[in-house]
Amino acid sequence: MRLNGWEWIIILVIVLLLWGGPKLPGLAKSLAQSLRIFKSEMKPEDKKKSADAGEADKPAED
Repeated sequence: MRLNGWEWIIILVIVLLLWGGPKLPGLAKSLAQSLRIFKSEMKPEDKKKSADAGEADKPAED
């Protein structure tokens, strides 16, 4: 189900009516902070996987 242009406009109007104009910047800020926290939590996992992969490529040292 893809949304067309008119459907996005209707959704935007409904959001504006529910939360109001002054509250939207705060909502966007909290959403951005949540995404930033989520990304920072995912980065150590990615680095750990790449470090493990790098160690697997190295020959064993005796």
